[in-house]
Amino acid sequence: MTRFLVVLLSLHVVRAAAADDTDGQLLGMDVHGFASQGFLVTTGNEYLVTESKKGSFQLSEVGLNFSKDLTDRLRFGTQFFAQNFGGAGNYTPKVDWFYLDYRVRDWLGLRAGRLKIPYGFYNEANDIDSARVAILLPQSVYPLQARNFLFAQTGAEIYGFVRLPGAGAIEYRVFGGTIFIDPNLVIPVGSPVQLKFNVPYALGARLLWETPVQGLRLAGSVFALRLDTVAFLGMGMSATLKDDASLWSASAEYAFSTLTLTAEYTRSRSNQVSVLPGNTFDITADGGYVMLTWLAARWLQPGAYYSLYFPDISNRHGPAQRQQDATLTLRFDINSHWLVKVEGHYMEGTAGLVNALRINPPPVNPARSWAAFLVKTTAYF
Repeated sequence: MTRFLVVLLSLHVVRAAAADDTDGQLLGMDVHGFASQGFLVTTGNEYLVTESKKGSFQLSEVGLNFSKDLTDRLRFGTQFFAQNFGGAGNYTPKVDWFYLDYRVRDWLGLRAGRLKIPYGFYNEANDIDSARVAILLPQSVYPLQARNFLFAQTGAEIYGFVRLPGAGAIEYRVFGGTIFIDPNLVIPVGSPVQLKFNVPYALGARLLWETPVQGLRLAGSVFALRLDTVAFLGMGMSATLKDDASLWSASAEYAFSTLTLTAEYTRSRSNQVSVLPGNTFDITADGGYVMLTWLAARWLQPGAYYSLYFPDISNRHGPAQRQQDATLTLRFDINSHWLVKVEGHYMEGTAGLVNALRINPPPVNPARSWAAFLVKTTAYF
């Protein structure tokens, strides 16, 4: 908590300095920051963080980003980020993303650096609480446990925006690079097994169509990566696991007056080969959601969604093989720099209790029906 307070104070100092500079900038740079603190309590099962049934404050994050136009066509930006969430805790600061962006024309640009992965409508907003209504994005498509792995890739991206006379406009993004995976986020403390990860490639694309129908946009995303894992088992023994993973999504959103209706579907496949017993598999998962948000007033935005997730489409039977999540959210904008959210989840099934990205035993006697309640406050500028 001490680190969180120190960083929060730093944000206040930077904000004050930026306010004194011309047009709210600091040394000619655009400066933005945020700090969030959340609280999660669950019934029946532990969820997302340890000891959530007792109530947990392990839902805090802080970020500070800078960007600047170097020339008419060249821009750079970076964000420093720290959080306390489950295994990714202790507010250890890191460079969350950074880029050099060279725009040749509206229809052609190039970025390089550690870039946000354009997947679906909201993957890039995983670090921007003020950009959405829900505290937790639908976990069937945007699992919070994967934020440290699938939020950004290090490499390059080609992008562009093309207007289509009489047919709206198209935005495209195509990227390739690698992903760094910290073994400490995967292995529990004290585990005798040590892991080393290597991602030879991570490739993907997103095509977003702003249709000629006012308020309607459609998108399709694809993403694939190769993950090579070396497991050190002790006594000089090791084993290699090779995983070819891929996922795609289809997205639709319609905004009418003060209402926004969003629906997304995703399907992923993991094909892993290993000499270790029980570690060779070929599994396909899918999930999706429907979400409705309402701008009821300048200070109030209610939202609701229904999310459904199946970790193995070949076996959809039983509570361990699905997660159904009915969610209600109230977002209160106290002012232009401070918001508070309250959110409740009614859950059926236990598939979401197992973190596929972390080595943990399955829960013992999990409750089939359970609930989660969250409160979160965010200050930003």
